[in-house]
Amino acid sequence: MLIVAAILFLAMYVLMTAIPSKRPFFVYGVVILYLILGILPLASVPGAINWNVLMMIAGTGIVVEYFIESQMPNRIADVLLSKAKNVMWVTIFMSLFAGVVSAFIDNVATVLMVAPVGLAICRKLKINPIPMILSIAVSSNLQGAATLVGDTTSILLGAYAGMTFNDFFWMLGRPGIFFAVELGALATVPIMMWIFRDQKDPVHSDEMTEVHDYFPTVMLVGVVVVLILASFIENKPDITNGLICVAFAIISMVRGRIVKGNWDLAKQAVQNMDYETLILLAGLFLVIQGITEAGVIDLAAKFIADAGGNNIFLLYTIIVWGSVLISAFVDNIPYVATMLPVISGITSVLGISPYLLYFGLLTGATLGGNMTPIGASANIAATGILKKEGYVVSFKDFARIGIPFTLAAVTAGYLYIWFVFRGA
Repeated sequence: MLIVAAILFLAMYVLMTAIPSKRPFFVYGVVILYLILGILPLASVPGAINWNVLMMIAGTGIVVEYFIESQMPNRIADVLLSKAKNVMWVTIFMSLFAGVVSAFIDNVATVLMVAPVGLAICRKLKINPIPMILSIAVSSNLQGAATLVGDTTSILLGAYAGMTFNDFFWMLGRPGIFFAVELGALATVPIMMWIFRDQKDPVHSDEMTEVHDYFPTVMLVGVVVVLILASFIENKPDITNGLICVAFAIISMVRGRIVKGNWDLAKQAVQNMDYETLILLAGLFLVIQGITEAGVIDLAAKFIADAGGNNIFLLYTIIVWGSVLISAFVDNIPYVATMLPVISGITSVLGISPYLLYFGLLTGATLGGNMTPIGASANIAATGILKKEGYVVSFKDFARIGIPFTLAAVTAGYLYIWFVFRGA
C-alpha cells in the first residue's frame, strides 16, 4: 500500500499543479480512493483534520471582514504608500511587515490579517495583486520558525526538546535560531528587489482614508495579543487558537448587530467566507494522514537519516535540504513530528548535541513549504484569497516568487546554523 499511496499522492499533486481551478476535485478523489483501498482508515478521518486551523481561518476571516468594512486596510495602505518610493518597495514593506507579525502568531492568521491591506494597496495602484499577496504568504511562512509561538513546527520542537521561549533567541551560550531566520529574511530583500525590479512606478497618497469604526481594528489586534498569550499556556487543548478566533468573530458579529440594528454585515461576513479553501485544506489533511498511515513519511525520514551516515556535515546538509524538498509536497507537521525522535536517536549514537540538527530540521521543514502553492496552509489561504478576487495562481506564478525566496532564506539559515552550532 505504501507504493500505491505514494503514486496516488504524486498524481494528485501533478493534476493540482496542471489544473489549479479543479484542486478540490483531485484532492477528494484521492481521499475516496484512500478510503476504498483502506490506506486511510475511516476511524482516523475526524482526528486527521486539523480543526484548529480551519476554525482559525473561519473565525479570523469574519473578524477581517469587519476590519475591511471599517476602511482601516485602506488607511494603512495610504500610510504605506506615503512612506514608499515605488511599487517595489511597497511590496517589500508588506512582506517584511507580514513576517514580523507571523513571528508571533499563526502563519494562516497572518495572511488573513495582512492580505486585505495588500489588496487595498493594489486596488489603489491598479496593479495585479498576485505578486504582493504571494510575497506576504511566503514571508509569513519564513518567520514562523523565528520563535516558539510562530508555527506549529516550532511548538513541536519546543515541546520535544524542552525549549523555552528564550531558547529561540539564546541557546547553549549562542545566538539562537531567531537570528538565523532574520538573516534569511534579510537575504530575501535583494531577491525581492530583483523579482520586482520592473515595478518602479512612483507611488503616493494625496489623502488619508477616513476610518469610521475602530472597533474591528481593536478586535483584530485583540486576536493577535490573545493568541500570543495563549501560546504560553501549557497543556492547552489543540483547538485553543481556533476557539479564540471564533470567539472574537462572535463578539464582532454581536457588536455589529447592536450598533447597526441588524445582522446584515454578519450575514455578509459568513457568505464571503472562503469555503473552497476550508474544503481544500480539510481534504489535504486527510490525504496527508493517508500517506502517514501508509508509512511514506516514515520512509522519507529513514532515508534521510541513513543517507547522512556518520558524517555530521553531510547529515546536517541532507536534513536541511531533504526537509525543504519533502515539505514542498507534504504537511511539515507530521514530518517534523516523525523526524524529531529520529534525530534524537542519531545524535545519541554519535554522542553529539542534537540542536544543530534540530534547528536544521526546523529551518528546512518550515521554509520548504514556500516551494509550492500547496506546501503550506498559508499559501493555500493566499491563493484562495486571490481566487475570490478573480485571480487564479498558476504554479509558474508561485514558483517565480516562492523558489528564489526559499533558496535565499534557507541558504542563509543553513550557513548560520552550521557555523554557530556545529560545536555545540
